[in-house]
Amino acid sequence: MSDSVTPKKVKQPQFILMVEDVNKTFDGFKAISNLNFYMDKGELRTIIGPNGAGKSTFLDLITGRTRPDSGHILYGEEDHDLTKLREYAINRLGVARKFQTPSVYDDHTVFDNLLLSLPESRGVFSSIVFRLNSEASDRIDDILKTIRLADSQKTMAGNLSHGQKQWLEIGMLLAQRPKLLLVDEPAAGMSDEETERTGELLLSLEGKHSIIVIEHDMEFVRQIARKVTVLHQGSVLKEGTMDQVQSDPTVAEVYLGRNHTTTAA
Repeated sequence: MSDSVTPKKVKQPQFILMVEDVNKTFDGFKAISNLNFYMDKGELRTIIGPNGAGKSTFLDLITGRTRPDSGHILYGEEDHDLTKLREYAINRLGVARKFQTPSVYDDHTVFDNLLLSLPESRGVFSSIVFRLNSEASDRIDDILKTIRLADSQKTMAGNLSHGQKQWLEIGMLLAQRPKLLLVDEPAAGMSDEETERTGELLLSLEGKHSIIVIEHDMEFVRQIARKVTVLHQGSVLKEGTMDQVQSDPTVAEVYLGRNHTTTAA
């Protein structure tokens, strides 16, 4: 009797994202290597790893900015294969990404930044004919409270602190009603107080959105971590709670070096 072939894993309904057997090479460098990654709907997942581990490339693949050489990335209950879609189409499916450097409209108020981010007001024609109704106004008010900028809604975005700009950009993404929110190093350049508030903000969004956070600040990771994925050489090295990851000797060796086994991750 011949050996049977193990069938591919079928994406379960609770998964919002399933990455399977994904590979990506740049000029001979394998940035992503046989990557498998599964994420539940409403989950807050933190991804860590040394420089060159493939973290940013991973987000590029999810958003369609880069296409894999092989493998599949299935998203949502309809199992959309993101590897076959363009960036704008993936965004319209509810995948939103925040880069490390905040991108806001400096010459507009906080309120107007959120207004311009509403799906109803996007595009040249739509922005001209769009009129703020009570529903849209309520949405903006809710977002302002969530990002704790209600008292600054009339402030020009260019006058905000670095941390406030980060929160505003997260609010601008929330205005698009994302299902999956990708956040790249949100704590970079922040004060300790801003970092703590950013963690509180992301935790408040847990369950309402599925969130992937890439971060190097380990104190911040400890604040928000539910499940941590460690990437190394483009593959998943370890997954688990912060304590499980922190105590793993292999993670200590590749992440911080052999002399830091007791303080890894």
